[in-house]
Amino acid sequence: MTFPKEYPLLPPKLRFTTDIYHPNVYPNGEVCISILHPPGEDKYGYEQASERWSPVHTVETILISVISMLSSPNDESPANIEAAKEWRDNYPSYKKKVQRIARRSAEDN
Repeated sequence: MTFPKEYPLLPPKLRFTTDIYHPNVYPNGEVCISILHPPGEDKYGYEQASERWSPVHTVETILISVISMLSSPNDESPANIEAAKEWRDNYPSYKKKVQRIARRSAEDN
């Protein structure tokens, strides 16, 4: 998690440093969840301003949101389109791929 100079007015960035295959995580590991998006209106209309960053969020609320995201992906606004499509269309294959990546990551550490 990296914090900008403007924190807490702007959100931190959260990035996984190990491989992860998830609909709401970009291939570079950056997490894409509403509360980490800058405050204000969403120019694309996917999120309400109340769903986006607010200075009341803490590291704890961010991590709780990430845990929730990991178990319940939002496939309607994916960061990783391939993972979202596989999660939606072929969940057993998605789950195997996730397990393989997690196992490989554990072996590397």
